[in-house]
Amino acid sequence: MSPGIPLVDLAAAHAEVEAEVRAGFDRVLAGGWFVKGPEVAAFEREYAAFTGVRHCVGAANGTDALELALRALDLPPGGGVLLPANTFVATAGAVQRAGLRPVPVDVDPEHLLIDPERAAAALPGAVALLPVHLFGQFAPMEALLELAGDRPVVEDAAQSQGARRHGRGAYGRIAATSFYPGKNLGGYGDAGAVLTDDDELAAAVRLIGDHGARDKYVHERLGFNSRMDALQAVVLRAKLRRLPDWNAARRAAADRYDRLLAGLEGVRTPSTAPGNEHVHHLYPVRIAGGRRDAALAALHAAGIGAGVHYPVPVHLQPAFRPLGYRAGAFPVAERAAGELLSLPLHPHLTEAQQVRVVEVLGRALGAGGRPAG
Repeated sequence: MSPGIPLVDLAAAHAEVEAEVRAGFDRVLAGGWFVKGPEVAAFEREYAAFTGVRHCVGAANGTDALELALRALDLPPGGGVLLPANTFVATAGAVQRAGLRPVPVDVDPEHLLIDPERAAAALPGAVALLPVHLFGQFAPMEALLELAGDRPVVEDAAQSQGARRHGRGAYGRIAATSFYPGKNLGGYGDAGAVLTDDDELAAAVRLIGDHGARDKYVHERLGFNSRMDALQAVVLRAKLRRLPDWNAARRAAADRYDRLLAGLEGVRTPSTAPGNEHVHHLYPVRIAGGRRDAALAALHAAGIGAGVHYPVPVHLQPAFRPLGYRAGAFPVAERAAGELLSLPLHPHLTEAQQVRVVEVLGRALGAGGRPAG
């Protein structure tokens, strides 16, 4: 049974774009070009312009997009890639798949973004930096670019579609994003993209993601199959036209949560780093004192689709035990993993729904459930 207040309301988003999507699907079905083709090319142009870069190259999903970006850089095999310990596992997984070594770094305690000071300590032996624009806002790119020197900086932008830092939509040599359905810009299945201003990198990404072939059956280098489907491009084009308004609605909902949660003891609301224009892919509050899981259970019992991002940091995942890290290695990320609770947040969330969420959360924490005015 669907929750009364979903974490993400994909049905409401679909209702807005349904007519455009159906018309686009009819174009694809009539034309018979289901992989790449004119719809994908049009989306690539439109999303590149939206982000403010020269090139957007479609991929099958966001994890592949990260791997493609890393492979296109031709980094030394086995080289270390710095990334935050507090991220979805795909960030580290793409590094490993590209023949490189994930090097987790702790995050700053305020915004939970990769900490440049801690990154500096882990820099020896690193061949690249992979900051994550977590929860909808940019990592501290100026400090990271200065720290990186000649090393490339690859941006994991899967959660920051439409975000800006000091007015810019991209900073590093290359970035990757995901269009998984729950993202700010999501398809009706998996899709992703690589973004860059570098002509050679864009060409390399396109080559690697198409079996290493520029011409049919002539394979210049070892690649794999990661191409965007035309039907996904149709959906993404329709949604991209609405993304600025949808992101503005997310910001308004986040501001409303800030007001409603003000003074609710035991709840720490998220904050925006100076210079960032947040797009609030998620709205994660922090609940200390071991009460997060009980609060989550109470919200679920009330039909509210809250979630946890992410309960196990990368370095403590069983798949990454060979890296040799143990509990206590990255205390800020580990503490956040036990405190973070994502409340419902999407462009179609109503004030009444948010009041209900805060009432239930307040009761679960013994605060009486009275939202601030």
